[in-house]
Amino acid sequence: MSELNGAVVLLTGAAGGFGKELTVQLMAAGSRLILSDQGEQVATLMAAYEQTPAVVGIFAADLGRTDECDGLYEAVRDLGTSPDILINNAGVAFYGRPDHVPGSRIDQLMRINLQAPMRLSQLFLPHMIQRGHGHIVNISSVAGWIGSAGLSAYSASKFGLRGFGESLAVDLEEHGIRVSTVYPWFSRTPILDSDQFGDEEVRKIPDDWVTEPGDVVEKMLRGIRADKREIYPDAMSRRVHLMKRYFPWLIPAMQKRMERKLRS
Repeated sequence: MSELNGAVVLLTGAAGGFGKELTVQLMAAGSRLILSDQGEQVATLMAAYEQTPAVVGIFAADLGRTDECDGLYEAVRDLGTSPDILINNAGVAFYGRPDHVPGSRIDQLMRINLQAPMRLSQLFLPHMIQRGHGHIVNISSVAGWIGSAGLSAYSASKFGLRGFGESLAVDLEEHGIRVSTVYPWFSRTPILDSDQFGDEEVRKIPDDWVTEPGDVVEKMLRGIRADKREIYPDAMSRRVHLMKRYFPWLIPAMQKRMERKLRS
């Protein structure tokens, strides 16, 4: 079992929708937090948590740059501590067919969503292995199980994160390090308002599809405590996972119905 009370947790994307809820619920669980987000978001974090004893560090880092991933690692080490739990929560998204999306945006998405979690895990793992315990949590998505129209780049990053987590869990099991991958459905976070590219009709997520971040994070933390490798924090993510595994021939029909509703 991964104990949250007293654990040092490094959380990326701390100012976002899941990040805000993770911060609040981890503090309630007794964790000590190191928070990170992009530069313009850090002022918000500082205003909210600079005087909070449970928050031991707040750092700006553009995780789309390898040197800033390395800089975040150095900043955390300068605190004289190392995280017991690393939560790779930062992520970006957009909608659009690949030939409609600027290549720079695809590159940025892959660096933030996939390469940054891999780099941060690589940096902090030696300290976890030396201690003989630790937990790495990667926030993937239902898009890490099924691909959907307009989400090819996003799905590629989340499929990659799923593969990374599965392999890493096997690599680290003998060292006492746990790895969890989380697969949420659409939730009420800023990512719902991501940029859209191309001439297609604008997609709008129906309100009755959207989950509440607080509920998702509560189930996420329950899965982390239980050391689950795969965490499905809402009903739809569980349904999609089971359908993909046991009834994959139903997926294309489901995707067509979803796409019609997104465009209506």
